[in-house]
Amino acid sequence: MKNVVLGLTIAAFTGACARTDHMGSAPTFSEPMQSAEHNAMVYEALPIRLEPARIVDQSSLWSGTRNSLLGDRRAMQRGDIMTVVIQIDENAEISNQSDRSRSGSESLSVPGLFGIPQRLDEKLPDGATSADLVGLSSSSNSSGDGSVKRKEKLTLRVAATVVDVLPNGVLSISGTQELRVNFELRELLVTGFVRSEDISRQNEITYDKIASARVSYGGRGQISDMQQPRIGQQVLDAVLPF
Repeated sequence: MKNVVLGLTIAAFTGACARTDHMGSAPTFSEPMQSAEHNAMVYEALPIRLEPARIVDQSSLWSGTRNSLLGDRRAMQRGDIMTVVIQIDENAEISNQSDRSRSGSESLSVPGLFGIPQRLDEKLPDGATSADLVGLSSSSNSSGDGSVKRKEKLTLRVAATVVDVLPNGVLSISGTQELRVNFELRELLVTGFVRSEDISRQNEITYDKIASARVSYGGRGQISDMQQPRIGQQVLDAVLPF
């Protein structure tokens, strides 16, 4: 019992501390200087292989480097920025219906078994007979019906940063965006892995080309607090067995 009370106290204290951030004021933004995107821009990763840099490549307009006239300026290195286009418009509808019925009957009669039924009928009351000694019947019926209907639509654009380049050349990206309106803060988080060849010439990539994509669109503030049950209620819902 003491452990339960202690757990409820800690949960209540944690929930209260989380709400003090925007109690009587607008929610605060997260610190951008402590994000993974900022670290990727400041600290360069060690190259997988060393390639000698030639001075002629830095001064020529036709060398093909990123700074040249025909250079590829798409995000390919740690710290580069690209645009992630999120356009989700999905509809899903599933309907299942099943019916099952079964009936059966069994009967056993011994009208002439060494004259036993005739002698047994003399002992039975009027109207009773032993012609059908055993009779069984059974029936069952079951039906089920279920349906799922879902509709989702989300259109967003967010700038993401290349936080790491994997040994096989795949880019690990991460992007955050925060928008505060009055006392409500909206947060958009995007992470995943992309191939450099899937990035368009406009330095954009759609969400369906992001592997292990994680897209979160939520927020925190006074309105979000009213839409969530209290911490104590959530704890009781998880602890109470009934």
